[in-house]
Amino acid sequence: MAGEMGKELIISARSERVRVDLAEAAAWSAYAAELRQVLGAVLEKSGADLLEVGGLLVSEPLPEEHRGLRNGVEVRPPRAIGLAEGMAAGHGPYCQLTAPGRLQIESGWDGAVHLYTTSEVAADLAGLHGEGVTFRWRDTAPEPIEVSNPVDAVADEGFWVRVAEDSERLTLVCERWAYGAHGCRWFRVTPENTAEVARLLWPRSLVFVATEPELNPRAELLEDDFTAFVAPLLPGELAHQNYPGGADTLSEVTDEGFSLMLADAVLGDRCAVVPDADGVVRGQWESPGEP
Repeated sequence: MAGEMGKELIISARSERVRVDLAEAAAWSAYAAELRQVLGAVLEKSGADLLEVGGLLVSEPLPEEHRGLRNGVEVRPPRAIGLAEGMAAGHGPYCQLTAPGRLQIESGWDGAVHLYTTSEVAADLAGLHGEGVTFRWRDTAPEPIEVSNPVDAVADEGFWVRVAEDSERLTLVCERWAYGAHGCRWFRVTPENTAEVARLLWPRSLVFVATEPELNPRAELLEDDFTAFVAPLLPGELAHQNYPGGADTLSEVTDEGFSLMLADAVLGDRCAVVPDADGVVRGQWESPGEP
């Protein structure tokens, strides 16, 4: 069944109200039910028993049913269908779901779902129809993920040895495991816990290291992206909140119990990608520094 994915199927809601209001529309449940049926048929025809998660975007905390979702994780068809439905509903989390050479699933606008498949599978699906859904076929392949200035440093043993050496001083580690405001974890590392923290980080994550960073709250940080923390910074995982786009006032931050602030702009100097279990780096991240 593997081949070149040169056909795109765009599944959309026939109802304009559904396309505008998504899951808030009265007819959403009917559209979602048909969408699940279509996705099930496509997965079966494609022979896609497992789909790999990529390009993960997490703007809200992951719901319980998606705990453990990470880039590189393989999911079975029922979970893939649930993820696609959540993306169509506007809830997220958002990602690409790929069975290499067979199928790729992505979300579109207005509750649409985009499926990329082979000509053979497209021929088998030519008779698809539904009361609340529309189908549009195009001759096109999925856009390749292009990173023009990728991070090439590896979070390997040598990387963590250097982090442990630096952790004699105040050292923070940020793990960016997905795009979005809720796609990262923060840790304070020490010579005693650096190895443990390194084991906790997920493959394909982007890791930032900040040693003796400036953490005092100040108004000039409010205009750009920053992260706020609760004092004191004890060793281990840290309570934090991302402020993408900044904040209007310092009180907006401090009233939430955060008394320390770190500008995201200072994180570009030291970063690396966590390799997979076989030692190969497969996570692709744009370098935060100048190309």
